[in-house]
Amino acid sequence: MDSGFWTHADQTIQLVKTLLQGRQLDTLVNTHLHSDHCGGNSALQVVWPDMHIGVAKSQFADVIEWQTTELSYDVTGQHCPQFKPHFSYSGGETLELSGVSWDVYTAAGHDPHSLLLFQKENRLLITADALWQNGFGVVFPELEGESAFEDVLTTLDLIESLNPSICLPGHGPMFSDVKNALSVARSRCEFFIKNPQKHATYAAKVLIKYRLLELQWWSLNGLQSWASGVPYLKQIREMYYSKKDFAQMISELIQGLVDSKAAQVEGDFLYNL
Repeated sequence: MDSGFWTHADQTIQLVKTLLQGRQLDTLVNTHLHSDHCGGNSALQVVWPDMHIGVAKSQFADVIEWQTTELSYDVTGQHCPQFKPHFSYSGGETLELSGVSWDVYTAAGHDPHSLLLFQKENRLLITADALWQNGFGVVFPELEGESAFEDVLTTLDLIESLNPSICLPGHGPMFSDVKNALSVARSRCEFFIKNPQKHATYAAKVLIKYRLLELQWWSLNGLQSWASGVPYLKQIREMYYSKKDFAQMISELIQGLVDSKAAQVEGDFLYNL
């Protein structure tokens, strides 16, 4: 399920090899196609060329044609090595993986193409970025002017109705206190509904942080140059910071990452923490 950042691909391969103990990797299923969830697909495909990759049916054609704008890589300023998909799946279907059945549910909000996978016998739910132990992923459609916070709440209601005993999120540890996680997520979503600019600021910092995760260190001039070409960052400025110089906005976002100890500045460089 998912394959992480492309820069972490070597580590992912070694971990998978250790778990397989000489067996072949047959199937890789992506919950959604943000670069931090499928960046390792290509590298895994080289090591296990007979492996089949499954993606959301709504994006299968875009992956085949490698439409980087439709797949979000252009608008987020992220990189994802091209890979070949073999099958698609969607909400309402059941996937048979290693002899185990997983029910598939749509999970709009964070990403309109995101899917949940639920193993009902063990009540294990793979939530991707729809629910973390302490929140959920950036609601990207909101950055395009689309209303999607209500979709987040609908997905949280769905998760509650499934009544999972344990959740495996896209980021952070597995957790069993699902009731508390849902409460935190709903509270966070309601806050963003009332304060959309706060969500946009959070999203902008996430875009910078995720790129920094790929690079690990970055010249401040290089960061500013990259940011000037990222459509989502330009859209955030137009929507919420139109009176502010773009470079100033980026500098303030960098300072926000430093203040939260997500990064540090040394000289003319920004380093990941």
